[in-house]
Amino acid sequence: MNRNSFTIITGVVLLVLNLTACNSPAVISGTVEGAEKENTKIYLIQPEDLQHVAASYLGKIIDSAIVDTNGSFAFHNLPDTKEPTLYELAVQPTAKAGNYFNNELNTSVNYMPIVWQNGEQIQITARFTEFQKSFSIANPSEINRSLLNLRDIKQDAYQTNLANKQWNVEEGDELMAKEHAVLQYQTALIEFTNSTPHLLPAMVALRWVSPENDYERIPEFLVDQCTKWKKTQPDHPWVQQLCKESEPKNLPVLIGDKFPNIQLPMMTKDTVLLNNVLGEKLTIVDLWASWCAPCRIENRKVLAPLYNEYHDQGLEIVAYALESDERSWKAAAKRDGADRWLQSSDLQGDDAPFLKKIRVRTITANFILHSSGVVIAKNIHGEELMGLVRSSFEK
Repeated sequence: MNRNSFTIITGVVLLVLNLTACNSPAVISGTVEGAEKENTKIYLIQPEDLQHVAASYLGKIIDSAIVDTNGSFAFHNLPDTKEPTLYELAVQPTAKAGNYFNNELNTSVNYMPIVWQNGEQIQITARFTEFQKSFSIANPSEINRSLLNLRDIKQDAYQTNLANKQWNVEEGDELMAKEHAVLQYQTALIEFTNSTPHLLPAMVALRWVSPENDYERIPEFLVDQCTKWKKTQPDHPWVQQLCKESEPKNLPVLIGDKFPNIQLPMMTKDTVLLNNVLGEKLTIVDLWASWCAPCRIENRKVLAPLYNEYHDQGLEIVAYALESDERSWKAAAKRDGADRWLQSSDLQGDDAPFLKKIRVRTITANFILHSSGVVIAKNIHGEELMGLVRSSFEK
């Protein structure tokens, strides 16, 4: 066979393969309305790791398809997989990479997770500018119906808690209000993960709770999810990754844990062990700083009234300050009336040994301890904290 004959045969084979692929039934197809630019693409992305789910630039681009002038697109050939697989469909309203995800808490999120398995055909419709919000599947499978339900929960939680809200985070009260609103939004997704029987939608919800992978305020959530899924799917790599992430060494002290018996350098220049100064009924371990506006408000409006009313009945407050300047620390404590309760600091600022021992990075923060030193609540402030303390002493 000469070279020309080989070239002709190769070209014919490639043409046949291309025609076969084009004539094969679409595995994932649909319509994207409002794609105004010519040659708009929709991307099929596979997260190969739990941390890749809902994360920009980390998922593997499996394929892309042109959205034609009628808004139609189709994917014909997907990887041959035995198990149901999570994919993410994304459109790009900006000049970014195909696996860029807009995770802003708004209605313009540009991607949507789906689950596909061999032999399944998925037909979708969506609007280009509100891709996730408008995304629908014709006759969805049970697991994709679960993902659509999760999307609706996410949208409703956003509208209820965050839409059209603005906070001046320089003001202590408003920063706390924003944190509370975000927590309420997260709680809706957490409730979904606790109730769903489907692993992959639960992992999407887990990542949507914090695309930044910051669970410092809600570490118990990770532990609960590890406990849930290792009972039914212990060999799934994402479950194994989740359980590794939720090991105690990676998380702050949890509710139900005994708080570490840490040696505290006091404002009075002496040193005490925490267990030796626990309140007879309740102890608030409070992390604060003179430069922290919400902390200062909490001192004056919450902790001082509680201390005045309940200290003689068995309430103790042990404050740890993230300070590097002793004078500023003492002046702020005196001004707030916080020098009446126990004050401690290593005077090493954000590099405080205390924070490293309890694995906390962010203030304001607190831990409410039973007289035995066990954590019964944490990171509750304002009226919620006052209510918990009052109910504890009124039993």
